[in-house]
Amino acid sequence: MADQIPLYPVRSAAAAAASQRRAAYYSAAGPGPGADRRGRYQLEDESAHLDEMPLMMSEEGFENDESDYHTLPRARLTRRKRGLEWFVCGGWKFLCTSCCDWLINVCQRKKELKARTVWLGCPEKCEEKHPRNSIKNQKYNVFTFIPGVLYEQFKFFLNLYFLVVSCSQFVPALKIGYLYTYWAPLGFVLAVTIAREAIDEFRRFQRDKEMNSQLYSKLTVRGKVQVKSSDIQVGDLIIVEKNQRIPSDMVFLRTSEKAGSCFIRTDQLDGETDWKLKVAVSCTQRLPALGDLFSISAYVYAQKPQLDIHSFEGTFTREDSDPPIHESLSIENTLWASTIVASGTVIGVVIYTGKETRSVMNTSNPKNKVGLLDLELNQLTKALFLALVVLSVVMVTLQGFAGPWYRNLFRFLLLFSYIIPISLRVNLDMGKAAYGWMIMKDENIPGTVVRTSTIPEELGRLVYLLTDKTGTLTQNEMVFKRLHLGTVSYGTDTMDEIQSHVFNSYLQVHSQASGHNPSSAPLRRSQSSTPKVKKSVSSRIHEAVKAIALCHNVTPVYEARTGVTGETEFAEADQDFSDENRTYQASSPDEVALVRWTESVGLTLVSRDLASMQLKTPSGQVLTYCILQMFPFTSESKRMGIIVRDESTAEITFYMKGADVAMSTIVQYNDWLEEECGNMAREGLRTLVVAKRTLTEEQYQDFESRYSQAKLSIHDRTLKVAAVVESLEREMELLCLTGVEDQLQADVRPTLEMLRNAGIKIWMLTGDKLETATCIAKSSHLVSRTQDIHIFRPVTSRGEAHLELNAFRRKHDCALVISGDSLEVCLRYYEHELVELACQCPAVVCCRCSPTQKAHIVTLLRQHTRKRTCAIGDGGNDVSMIQAADCGIGIEGKEGKQASLAADFSITQFRHIGRLLMVHGRNSYKRSAALGQFVMHRGLIISTMQAVFSSVFYFASVPLYQGFLMVGYATIYTMFPVFSLVLDQDVKPEMAILYPELYKDLTKGRSLSFKTFLIWVLISIYQGGILMYGALVLFEAEFVHVVAISFTALILTELLMVALTIRTWHWLMVVAEFLSLGCYVASLAFLNEYFDVAFITTVTFLWKVSAITVVSCLPLYVLKYLKRKLSPPSYSKLSS
Repeated sequence: MADQIPLYPVRSAAAAAASQRRAAYYSAAGPGPGADRRGRYQLEDESAHLDEMPLMMSEEGFENDESDYHTLPRARLTRRKRGLEWFVCGGWKFLCTSCCDWLINVCQRKKELKARTVWLGCPEKCEEKHPRNSIKNQKYNVFTFIPGVLYEQFKFFLNLYFLVVSCSQFVPALKIGYLYTYWAPLGFVLAVTIAREAIDEFRRFQRDKEMNSQLYSKLTVRGKVQVKSSDIQVGDLIIVEKNQRIPSDMVFLRTSEKAGSCFIRTDQLDGETDWKLKVAVSCTQRLPALGDLFSISAYVYAQKPQLDIHSFEGTFTREDSDPPIHESLSIENTLWASTIVASGTVIGVVIYTGKETRSVMNTSNPKNKVGLLDLELNQLTKALFLALVVLSVVMVTLQGFAGPWYRNLFRFLLLFSYIIPISLRVNLDMGKAAYGWMIMKDENIPGTVVRTSTIPEELGRLVYLLTDKTGTLTQNEMVFKRLHLGTVSYGTDTMDEIQSHVFNSYLQVHSQASGHNPSSAPLRRSQSSTPKVKKSVSSRIHEAVKAIALCHNVTPVYEARTGVTGETEFAEADQDFSDENRTYQASSPDEVALVRWTESVGLTLVSRDLASMQLKTPSGQVLTYCILQMFPFTSESKRMGIIVRDESTAEITFYMKGADVAMSTIVQYNDWLEEECGNMAREGLRTLVVAKRTLTEEQYQDFESRYSQAKLSIHDRTLKVAAVVESLEREMELLCLTGVEDQLQADVRPTLEMLRNAGIKIWMLTGDKLETATCIAKSSHLVSRTQDIHIFRPVTSRGEAHLELNAFRRKHDCALVISGDSLEVCLRYYEHELVELACQCPAVVCCRCSPTQKAHIVTLLRQHTRKRTCAIGDGGNDVSMIQAADCGIGIEGKEGKQASLAADFSITQFRHIGRLLMVHGRNSYKRSAALGQFVMHRGLIISTMQAVFSSVFYFASVPLYQGFLMVGYATIYTMFPVFSLVLDQDVKPEMAILYPELYKDLTKGRSLSFKTFLIWVLISIYQGGILMYGALVLFEAEFVHVVAISFTALILTELLMVALTIRTWHWLMVVAEFLSLGCYVASLAFLNEYFDVAFITTVTFLWKVSAITVVSCLPLYVLKYLKRKLSPPSYSKLSS
């Protein structure tokens, strides 16, 4: 029945006819561009069926799609018909933009990257010109520094406005006061900015210079010569010592280590702290001496430079041997720049330099982040500018446009220019520096570093927090918890049973071997060829433990004994297997956890090189295994394998371990694997399935010849190699399932709880698998116990995505779990719908995300919601996400410091984020909002006084206060009390953390809005009017008294207003108030040109000033008291 239901029932006849018309149109186009296009339209037309299956949200969008198909070809035809008409109607605009785009492309055209052939030690043989090997992190050069810094400053409306105002003072007709009253503040702001940028730039220059002038040994025909890092060329043979940085991307030719391999540290490249094993090209490693590298004729063919640091394809060819030797090169033969040699000395041939190295190609230029508060203040300044223009026009109109009115207009614009205060930027920048200092000095969050000092207020406005999992929510410390053999499961409390089984099984094998040595090999052989016999639990445990001890890429490293350097060589023999100074190195902590566990149950990995591995049994016997092939773990295959030959029995075994998704199809049929994997994942364990397959000598030889052939191919090498390996991965014997736990960071649960209560939505973006991610989301209480979880089914096409989104829409208040692949598909077709639905979820978990996907999700959230986002992570793979967010927080974790260096704020533990946001974010935002508005009030009040003064004196464009009074007003008389607002707090830190709900108010942005700004404007007009009219009413004979009375009352009013604004007093605030008052009183003695000293000392002066001040401030105090009584803010209920 279901088969008969048509799939697209809504498809109309009209639409079908339309598609026929389109087909006819393209077939009529004949051969040519139209014909090519037809295929594309046919494909799109199939997906167009879905357009009539609307997604409950935006139906009109789909109709548009359909209509686009009709209009496209016709539009082209009409454009051809009407040449002149089209040009006049807007074609000229189109042509101009096209020309501009073309010019920009020509100017910015990047050199095309190409594959290359590099001859060993012969840089002169390179056909192409390659970039210099110099590191350059500077933003500017000598010529662009001043223009660049000035542009950064004057792109803000505020600063540009001041520049225009200051420049106007050079015109005699417009000159209002002394030049220094305008140029001094502007000069100060610019000087501070330029000095700060210059220091930063100079530090960058020094760091670059230090890196570029590091010396390396270069191998030439005449021996070794010292060469600077920046002078290294493609084709040079470079020697790098232990603990030295690798200067450019190289292919690894030789090493001083006997094994022909070495370890490198890659934490500066990919953020991972574990060591990576690299292998020298065997042809050059076998050469007797170093100098022989010049006696052979060999070259390396390398693919074109790429972004991917985890892959490389190339070949090494030696021409002068007979027959020529060809060797395939992969990622394990490369040494990327910025990594550090951890063991031995290496010699490599340089293949990429400078801008073409992997490390430089992977660094994105971080954008300059501008906080939301700064943008809001910029908007308010524009509103003030508008007010300024209106006021000036009103003044000129009231003057009756008499005389040269336009000159008067400009003079009024200058007179009222204090409406927009230049000190706003200075005060805010100094405030930001103060907040940064307070964050770094907070003893409750030690080790916190503020790297971007311009956005501390952003911490108080966050709505979305996007976090990494491994190393951020979890410790990245793995502990082996569970071994499951299908019929029996062992946990942490029953590990001693495994230990005794392993001990007994090796004791039997040992006694057999010592009893009749010659026949032991055939005896074991016959056993393995009849696998149908049901094995005992003991032998199964033995097999499983042996597989776990052999199938990995872990290398035991022994620290050299301290002592005379000559002795270390001899000490090696006895030091080899001593347990206390052995450490394990591997590319993932899971691997180390497994090998540590096998050591704890009695089977210890004691040494490993490229060709062999040695295990020590509980009885102390050492078993040697020859490594024949190694298949490393990749994110695509999700598994790793190894083929080993047991030296004592010559038995060849292929071991493999990997994720259950990948392994379930490879192992023999069983009925327990899937269920047990689910059970372990629910407990929060990371699962690995271990399997083996015994190979005969013939099977192995056949495989090896096919495998080496596939590895040499240049095209589609990865596919061919994977196909050969897959021929082995059939009907493997399932040995066991292991469970490893990644422990949560300290206090993750209460911190996430606090953030959720604060109204912050938390999204977890991880590269880990779906089960583990879901499990950590539950155990960390990212998803609360009562909430449902909707796991988004894997989708690959538009239709599937459509149906799955509709299914998800019907769910209410449930967390979403989605994988990277499904996300990619949904974003391709239904970006808007998906983001809108996801934003309604209380929590979202995205698993299997690549670093670029993480950054893409952050950018999408910012664009769609227009809310502030914060990203937090700890590894190199989180850097792009951290840089894309409005506010990036890095954790100094086990995965290195890369994330914390790239972030705006760096913390040492995840739990510190609670205090950082609730306390410091809150304070920074509230304080900056108060400070910004108060500085504006300070400018508005004096402009109001000027307006009143001008209107009383027949609209004369004459300044009320001149020279030093204006400079002093904005600086020495009011600066300290106003700036002391950065110490104000509305609630105590303990309260802010105890009641995170207070944070919700901040995200609404009520502390600084047009409403609060208008209140301040009204206060300024009221106070300015009272001060000026009061002084005019009360002044007696001379004009000088007006200035004295009004200015003194103004200063007192400002000091009282600061006191009115403050919510929590600090002793420094009191000091600032009295210091400013003292400065003013002291300076009265020197300001003879403005004040009549005899008048100032009279009682009359004092009572007049006091009366005006009381009238200007008392009503505001009364209003504030009434407001607190009648509608107190939420925090005041807590602080009382």
